[in-house]
Amino acid sequence: MTETIQTKLHYHFDHVGSYLRPERLKLAREAFSKGNIDHDALLEVQHSEIKKVVDEQVKAGLLAVTDGEFNRSWWHLDFLGQLGGFEFYEQEDSYHFQGAKTRTTNVRLNGTVHANLKHPFFDDFTYLKSIVPDGIEVKQTIPSPSLIINRDHRSDLWSKYYEQWSDFLDDLAQAYHETLQHFYDLGARYIQLDDTTWAYLIAQLNKNKDNPVAYAEYEKTAADDVYVINKALAGLPDDLKISTHICRGNFKSTYLFEGSYEPVAKYLGQLNYDGFFLEYDDARSGDFQPLAAIWNNRQNVEIVLGLLTSKSADLEDETDVANRIHDAEQYVPVQNLALSTQCGFSSTEEGNVLTIPDQWQKLRLVKKIADKYLA
Repeated sequence: MTETIQTKLHYHFDHVGSYLRPERLKLAREAFSKGNIDHDALLEVQHSEIKKVVDEQVKAGLLAVTDGEFNRSWWHLDFLGQLGGFEFYEQEDSYHFQGAKTRTTNVRLNGTVHANLKHPFFDDFTYLKSIVPDGIEVKQTIPSPSLIINRDHRSDLWSKYYEQWSDFLDDLAQAYHETLQHFYDLGARYIQLDDTTWAYLIAQLNKNKDNPVAYAEYEKTAADDVYVINKALAGLPDDLKISTHICRGNFKSTYLFEGSYEPVAKYLGQLNYDGFFLEYDDARSGDFQPLAAIWNNRQNVEIVLGLLTSKSADLEDETDVANRIHDAEQYVPVQNLALSTQCGFSSTEEGNVLTIPDQWQKLRLVKKIADKYLA
């Protein structure tokens, strides 16, 4: 067992955290779903492949590593569906990405919200921590609580279990607070909350500029998200680093949302995170001007620029990326900047349209540029 790293470390080279699933793991998960192997057999394969992906991350030069999300099928639903007060169900339709459709799995309320301290992600974290080498930090990724609030029917049934909407929000915040604290008690010092909500709100706010009633409703959702996230983070240990990844959707190299961060920048600037992973791999994300409001002159906050894409094996031009880093420095000091791909390589088990060797080659390029221009 390695010693727990006790400080909030700044990494100029970081990564969102999901990786392409190896075929052996995919086959094992399929066999388990069909009842052809038991959970122990699946876990044996899963642990073996997690050890390999940890070794590859270390080899690529990452100082904070994840389990690749090899313990889950979806980046978000495996966690949310096993949080206290939720259940899985099959919805009538799937998510419509640009050029692809997902499976129909979703989660919904089935009681009051509470932490599940027997959540399987805790055992998964304990295993990961046990295999990470000395000098390397473990990063745990989970979805943000904002994925529940007025998103994809997950909070539709709130009035069945609560008299006041505010009570539902408070319980959701408390459930997350206790979850984050339990990860800390198990040794976590770096946790990332992944979040597509802000990209969704960008799209909706832009769409409803001329509809003041609808616009106000989405602004209320944004305010509720800030309230719940900050309440969940309040009072956590000082040496627990919490970052977020603002995602625009990532399924088989397609996306869900587009638009500048400008409509939500003032809300992001209120969130008490230590770091923000922001997607800036193409024109869909707009310019860097909103970075000033997101960073909000917070000297302890880092902005991780997702300037290289995880959706393609094509390698970006080093000079072009360097020029964009310099452009971002107009709004955020270089010492507060870091570099990553815009998203992970496999937000669902299907994965993006590139190979496992491609993803490591891409990360080597990220590190090369970060070492040269951000070290």
